[in-house]
Amino acid sequence: MIDRWSRDQVLELAPDAPSRKAAQGVAAPGKWPASGVASEVVWGECKGSGATPYRACVDLSEPAFKCSCPSRKFPCKHAVGLLLLWSAGGVPEAAGLPPWAAEWMAQRQDRADRRAAAVAAKPTAEASDAEDHARGREQADARAAQRERRVTAGLSELERWLTDQIRQGMAGTRTSGFGHWDDLAKRLVDAQAPGVASAVGRLGPVLSGDDWPGRLLEEYALLHLLAVAHRREQGGDLGQTVRSRVGFPVSREEVLAGPAVRDEWHVLGRRDTEQDRLIARRVWLRGRATGRSALVLSFAPIGQPLDASLLTGSAVDADLAFYPGSGPLRAQVAERHSMRNGGEPPGVSISAALSEVAGALAADPWLDSWPVVLAGVVPLRGGERWLLGHPGQAEGWSLAAQRPPWRLIAASGGHPLTVAAEWTPRGLVPLSTHDEEGQVIVL
Repeated sequence: MIDRWSRDQVLELAPDAPSRKAAQGVAAPGKWPASGVASEVVWGECKGSGATPYRACVDLSEPAFKCSCPSRKFPCKHAVGLLLLWSAGGVPEAAGLPPWAAEWMAQRQDRADRRAAAVAAKPTAEASDAEDHARGREQADARAAQRERRVTAGLSELERWLTDQIRQGMAGTRTSGFGHWDDLAKRLVDAQAPGVASAVGRLGPVLSGDDWPGRLLEEYALLHLLAVAHRREQGGDLGQTVRSRVGFPVSREEVLAGPAVRDEWHVLGRRDTEQDRLIARRVWLRGRATGRSALVLSFAPIGQPLDASLLTGSAVDADLAFYPGSGPLRAQVAERHSMRNGGEPPGVSISAALSEVAGALAADPWLDSWPVVLAGVVPLRGGERWLLGHPGQAEGWSLAAQRPPWRLIAASGGHPLTVAAEWTPRGLVPLSTHDEEGQVIVL
């Protein structure tokens, strides 16, 4: 039996704010005339507007959701409301599953068995298509060589453009605004260097602060460093990092074919951002035994559901396959074995965390985020900024947002906490902490 999740963990599963509000409205016991939890499955029947109740079911081991309502949101308000009721102790234990829930679980198991059989049969199928595969490989090699030439030409143009910017000075950049980089970004897209094009396209917000000249110069320096590193054809792990930053893809299949690292991974938190008309979800993990950090990325069009299988505050026994590079961070979940409530992850001092981030930057100078877990810190006011600091010390680590971190302040109450956060060049973004009872609080 999986330990009950906290209210914050459940609400984090809702796809948007209206869904969270609606789920709380159906979380009353009177709405669920029949419900139960058996093994790792929570099920229930919720009264709706029609004569037939909606049937909702949640497989806690992933989690996965099923509901008979017509909602296009996933998970729907009934699934989240049922989990809220369960988290509050309002769902009784049951001896088994009703037939409709048992049928859904059987279908899930059947699909899993068929996927496993397909994976086992794949080498045989590939062997029979060896000749076709060889022809396809030749065509792919030709396309790859053509792309290399385009990228090299595009980055050479970028080097010349950056040299011109420094020679002419940056005083007029703010007047030009976002359009200053639009043409360059488009040309880099045409040169098949999407990673660099995205970096150029994100320069606009740099102009919003009073310190924009220094920040812009930093960004130009990193772009120049990337162009030079590609021109010098760095090999090994650093070369893999450079190619990744330029925009050369590594397929999921290639990653999963490499070695995997098995550990019990603490899910520290997640953050959703809009990126190129997609919602990008960044889920941060920390290995209990290895101490390794990992980032699992998923993407979905705006309004579509994102992967919610890695629950903040949980500990997932899983094999992770890491993307190649000099500071391997991004990973794919190769295989999951089990999931439980993780409790409070082990934290370190601010100075130790700073050393960790410095080491990560030394391996990958273009890194823009990294997970840290700080032990014994409290939120502090430091001039115009909010900080996380150790009690009794005047200095701390600045937060990225200038507004007060009210949930963190309330959770602390002046007492030290262990806080999981995402480091960014502009400051820390708090992700999660735990209350006195060990329940996770999503920040």
